Amino acid sequence: MNVATKAVRALVVRTAGTNCDRETCLALERAGAAPKLEHVLQLCEKPALFDGYGIFVVPGGFSYGDDLGAGRVLGYQLRTRLADALQRFVARGGIVLGVCNGFQVLVDTGLLEGALSERAQRGVALDVNASGHFECRWVTLRAEASACAWLEPGELLPVPVAHGEGRFTVRDAEVLARLKSARQIALRYVQPDGSGGTDVAYPANPNGSVEAIAGICDPSGRVLGLMPHPERNLTPWNHPRWTRLGPRAEGEGLSFYRRMVATASALAK
Repeated sequence: MNVATKAVRALVVRTAGTNCDRETCLALERAGAAPKLEHVLQLCEKPALFDGYGIFVVPGGFSYGDDLGAGRVLGYQLRTRLADALQRFVARGGIVLGVCNGFQVLVDTGLLEGALSERAQRGVALDVNASGHFECRWVTLRAEASACAWLEPGELLPVPVAHGEGRFTVRDAEVLARLKSARQIALRYVQPDGSGGTDVAYPANPNGSVEAIAGICDPSGRVLGLMPHPERNLTPWNHPRWTRLGPRAEGEGLSFYRRMVATASALAK
C-alpha cells in the first residue's frame, strides 16, 4: 500500500496593493504544495502561524501603493514585527521567496544579506529602472552556480517583468565581491538564446541592473529574491511566442516552483 506524501505547506502573505497572490498560490498548488494566503496583519498578530510551514512567499504587486518607495512599508512591517519569526523560520530550514515587489520587500528587510535588523547597513538596493520608465516585457534568465539549492546552473527561464524599480545596485565593489564569494548571485538576465554575461544591455537587461543580476539568494541559499515573475509562465500558452517554441508540456516557471517545493520537502525530513 502506498502512503500519500504529505504536501509541503506554503504561506503566502498579502496586504493592500498585492496583486500576484492568486497566481503565486496557483503556481505552488500545481507544484505540489498546499498554499495558504494570509494577511500580513494576521501574521503580525500571531507569528506562530509560521509554524508548520516549509515555504514563505512574498508575492508581486505594489504593496501599499509603493507610496514610500517600492516594498518599503511591507518590508518595515516584516523587519520590525516579524524579525524573530522569520529568522527562526529560515534557521529551521524554511524557504523564503520574494518575487518582484516581494524581492523589494526582502531587500528592505535585510534578510537576503543575513542581517534582519534595524541597525544593519544595507549593501544592496533596487533602484529606479535605468530607462526611467516602467518596464513590461518578456526576458530570459539564466540560473548561475549559486548557493540556491533548487536552481540548476545554466538553465534558461523565459519570464515576464513588470516593474518600475528593479535595477539591482550595490553600495560598492566590496559588496559585489562578497556576493560572489558567498555564491549569492542566483540569476542573471541573458539574451533569448542564453548568450551574454555580466555586460548584457537593454532590453535583455530591462532595468540596467549591475552585472545583469536579476536575483540573489542569502548565504544559506534558502532565501531567494528575483524581479521577474515565474508564476506568470506556468502553461505552454503563457509565452507570447508559444506557437514558435515547439511542443512544451508546461511553462518553464512551473519547474522553478516544483523544484522549490521538492527542496522544501527534503529539508523538512
